[in-house]
Formats: sequence, structure tokens, C-alpha cells
Amino acid sequence: MIGPTPIPLGEPVPGSSFVGLLDSLGLAPRWEVPPGATPAGLPEGTTVLALRHEEGVVMAGDRQATEGHLVAHRYIQKVFPADRFSAVAIAGTAGLAMELVRLFQVELEHYEKIEGTRLSLEGKANFLARLVRGQLPMAMQGLVVVPMFAGYDETDRRGRLFTFDVVGGRYEERDYGSTGSGARLAKSYLRSVYRPDVDRVRAVELAVAALVAASEEDTATGGPDLRRGILPNVYSIDAQGVHEVDEAEVRAAAERAVEEAL
Repeated sequence: MIGPTPIPLGEPVPGSSFVGLLDSLGLAPRWEVPPGATPAGLPEGTTVLALRHEEGVVMAGDRQATEGHLVAHRYIQKVFPADRFSAVAIAGTAGLAMELVRLFQVELEHYEKIEGTRLSLEGKANFLARLVRGQLPMAMQGLVVVPMFAGYDETDRRGRLFTFDVVGGRYEERDYGSTGSGARLAKSYLRSVYRPDVDRVRAVELAVAALVAASEEDTATGGPDLRRGILPNVYSIDAQGVHEVDEAEVRAAAERAVEEAL
């Protein structure tokens, strides 16, 4: 006799998935572009990154959104807490990306309420990969959403970070990762300065400096605007949870990075 198919370790089980509940009720969100239609110019989020440090992970994003060669927004938020011990960052079509983030946040909260425990970090990354995969029809029509995910693993007691591709492929990065238009430039900078033993303060400095380095060559990535008070969106995740890095600390890191880039 063949028994039921076992549920993979760390995956949401039937009944604990909010998206599964919506699907069962026929209420799952649907994004469709009519055949033959060309998507209008939409705001695009650009560069986000994350890097591990001794106590956890730092995640950062620039604040600029573009429409083609024009600046659409200068103050967009690209890094969001996902739950108490993880955060998600967005790149790609901004509106769809923010909707995906909200759905992901609700999913994690729903799972915790139903199961009485948090989904494992591995399970969270797997579920986000499925959400990205569900956007594939839109991606094939030019509306691409590619997030990053990072968190503190309460079992392994260390920070971990994951990148994704448009078909839902999930990849764990060992030290640092980036996605968006300036990702290659940001990673190139981090490759030359990153050390595995960096502390949180140094990790914040490196994250901001990598965004500044990307903005020097990538016109879609917005560098810090110290006069207007436009600073990167930076979060730190460790054993105490997710917290936004103080604006004064980010400003100081931005001032040093801009000065070094001149």
C-alpha cells in the first residue's frame, strides 16, 4: 500500500499556507497582460544587496526607481522586514515587487499563527522562490520581479542570504550577494574589500560603499543625496531580530563612501 507523499522538511504544510488558502478559494491574485499588449513604462527598482557579518546579515538598497532613462521616484523603499528574523529586498517592476513582499509577509504571519511556530529560514526561502516562480508569465512579458532574502537562522545561529532568478531558482550565497541593474558593480566592489570576519558596523559601511560604487557607473542606481537627505535603506538582522540601521550611522557611512569615491 502506497502511503501519502511526505511533506518536505521546512515547507508550509496544507492548511498553514495563506497562498494555498487563497488558491483553494479562487481568490489568489492574478496579474495578466492581454495578448499582444506592450506593458507601459513602469517604475523599476534597481540595486539591492546583502552581506554576512560575524553576528548576522546586513541588507541594503538604494532609493531610486526609474522609468526607462528617467527617474520615477527618489525615495522608494526596497528593503522590508519579512518577519522578526528575516528581511526581503526587491528589484524589478516596483509595483509587482511590493505586492509580492506584502503577500510574503502575510504568508509568514499566517503560518506562524496556524502552526504556533515560525517557518524555518530554509522554508521561507523556498516559499519565496515559489512566489517568484508564480510571476513567470509576467516576467516573460517584461514585468520582472527578482527579490533577495536574508535572515538569522535560529538553528545554525548565523546569518544566511539567498538570491533568486526569474524562474524561481533559489541560490544561497556564502558571503554576499546583490541583484538589480547595479548588481555586478556592487559585487565587484565587495569582492575587493569583503572579509568574513567583518563586524556589523563595518558591514554597514561596506554595504553603503558598494551602493555608491554601483551608482558611479550605473545610471539606474541612485547614490546617496546628502543635501536632500536621501540615504540607502539599510537593515541589520541578528539574534535579536530585524532592525533598521539608525539614520545617523547610515549618513556617516554615506559621507565616507562619497568622499572616497571622489
